[in-house]
Amino acid sequence: MTECSPIVTIITAGSYEEAHKIAEALVRQGKAACVNIVPKASSLFRWRGRVEEAEESLLLVKTRAELFPEVVRVVKEIHSYEVPEIIALPVVDGDADYLAWLAKETGK
Repeated sequence: MTECSPIVTIITAGSYEEAHKIAEALVRQGKAACVNIVPKASSLFRWRGRVEEAEESLLLVKTRAELFPEVVRVVKEIHSYEVPEIIALPVVDGDADYLAWLAKETGK
């Protein structure tokens, strides 16, 4: 495993267009090496005491743990939600070549 502390950050957005705008900003600014956008994810969640349902787009952001605060900042600047989902999961292992590329593309 590489020394770059890779993470996958999960973000939901209210539309494909919003997801694409977020993904493009993260990649262009070097905050992410890659962002996959999964359109049309069906979400059920509790919001202000009620169960809600929405069609959203799901972003899978490949980045480094050190960049997570910057990812959050960029997302909150663009996102339309009052409280966007922005969570990070550690990558416990991965292909060494891919992880080296991730580190390189995010400035490590």
